[in-house]
Amino acid sequence: MVANLNPKITALEALAASNLFLSDHLPDRYCADDPKFDRATSLWQVPVVMAYPFIGPIGQVGELMVSAFSEEVLSHTPFEEMRSRGQELYRQHREAIEAAFLQTGNS
Repeated sequence: MVANLNPKITALEALAASNLFLSDHLPDRYCADDPKFDRATSLWQVPVVMAYPFIGPIGQVGELMVSAFSEEVLSHTPFEEMRSRGQELYRQHREAIEAAFLQTGNS
């Protein structure tokens, strides 16, 4: 008989733990997105996105795997890889990002 292991932490708690982890290791434009529970591994899969004020997320740069029982980040996309993807996303969306900041400055 296989035990039914339900997560002890909620998606919101996994999101909070992920954002705390990211704030300790990456600049402020990197944030956690909607966690998905993987029953097979008993882990929360949490996408990491690059986001800007006034625009929102511009793309996914990585993923965190958070324990469903302790809020501990057990694995993650390497930081350098996330930074590199973030820089590429910025280059792709630079005009829209700059325009959004200029527009809000004129309000």
